[in-house]
Amino acid sequence: MKAQGGADTAAKAARPNRKQRREQQRKIWTDNPGLDVVHPNAAGIDVGNSEHYVAIAPEKSPEAVRRFGCFTADLRDLAQFLKAHGIVSVVMQSTGVYWIPLYDVLEEAGFEVYLVNARDTKNLPGRKSDVQESQWLLKLHTFGLLRNSFHPTSEIRVLRAYWRQRTEHIHTATECVQRMQKALTQMNLQLANVITDIMGLTGQKILRAILAGERDADKLAKLRNWRIQASHEEIVASLTGNWRAELLFTLKQEVDRYDFCQRQIGECDQEIEIHLNTLASRPRETAPGAQPAMPPKKRKTAQGNSPEFGLGQELARIAGVDFTRIDGINVLTAQTIISEVGLDMERWKTEAHFASWLGLCPYNAVSGGKVLRRGTRKVVNRAATAFRIAAFTLRRSDSYLGAQYRRFRGKLGAPKAITAMAHKLAVLFYRMLRFGQEYVDRGQQFYEEKYRQQQISWLNRKAAQLGFSVIPAANDPA
Repeated sequence: MKAQGGADTAAKAARPNRKQRREQQRKIWTDNPGLDVVHPNAAGIDVGNSEHYVAIAPEKSPEAVRRFGCFTADLRDLAQFLKAHGIVSVVMQSTGVYWIPLYDVLEEAGFEVYLVNARDTKNLPGRKSDVQESQWLLKLHTFGLLRNSFHPTSEIRVLRAYWRQRTEHIHTATECVQRMQKALTQMNLQLANVITDIMGLTGQKILRAILAGERDADKLAKLRNWRIQASHEEIVASLTGNWRAELLFTLKQEVDRYDFCQRQIGECDQEIEIHLNTLASRPRETAPGAQPAMPPKKRKTAQGNSPEFGLGQELARIAGVDFTRIDGINVLTAQTIISEVGLDMERWKTEAHFASWLGLCPYNAVSGGKVLRRGTRKVVNRAATAFRIAAFTLRRSDSYLGAQYRRFRGKLGAPKAITAMAHKLAVLFYRMLRFGQEYVDRGQQFYEEKYRQQQISWLNRKAAQLGFSVIPAANDPA
């Protein structure tokens, strides 16, 4: 045993420490700089609004850089040009939305298309032309120095387009409601102060009666629903104001615009339902050692912007799991995340890669072995925003995640707590979608007891290091 222990100690001493490993990484191998050709049959494309510049290796064609137009016929000629010269892999930058038609044509033609972030291909000083930009992309891609950006499948892209359009209509409808409230306030009709939602049952009846010509506050107040907490007299007082013609005209136009947005949202819901029906079902799987699925302890209330059809059942069918079992994630949040990331979690090797792609993990700026600043990477991602909003809703949740969020908030502050819990939700989402694991909430009491035991264990270890012991206090019978 002693010989074995001595051998382990000697082997551990022979290992290079952190400083030695850092010095080894800094060495430059003059015989082989490590730039091996990864994509020999590659092409670089500088994407523009009206024209695209394509660069290929000079030995493949005397015309190493060629210009093509943006029309569909020009894009097909571009694909034929690449095929004629044996090009297999193509790289381009994600410039606005100009790359989308070209990407679709090249993908349909069977090319391996790399869509890279412009941040990874920054220009060198003095190289500003489109020709040089395409050649620079070709050079970087040939040696494998560029990473392919995430691009969902065509089925998810269709779903994403419908859902984003629906979200835009919801934002427009919200702006209409705000303008309605402004017009009412200018007429000193304080309806929004006595009714929570002026676009609810009572609010819509009163607004449409006003637009129909009714000005009697007592008759308007009788349209109140029995669930309204405000009294009849309060509503009468709120509906006494000046009926200015120009503001009534503004109110009428905003109501018409709101109704138009609601019709467009309904059309989007129909298209989403039709498209979801075309997606294949995914059987529910149980990972080894995972707990069996259990019915939810309570039914989450649907939001006002939820589609008319059973969106939750459709998402559970195509994903194989019910994401609404996670506290903080409702049907709309789950739909937003799926429409952005898709259903294939194998694109990310681990849950850490997924959280890093979302920008929900620590990112340290290191120079010379020193950490200059800490924080999260700035990422514009709708899925990450959805996770952050879901994390914020945990502040009043009587669940395991809710208790954890409140402890993080008290210790780290709200911004860092939201990021930490968004990371937690992203990890749970990844595990459920990739491994088919069902989430089971253990409750707030379980988390508090677990945290208490951790604190007791820490106190015992700290006291032992200082030569003391911790004795539990006796329970006071009084």
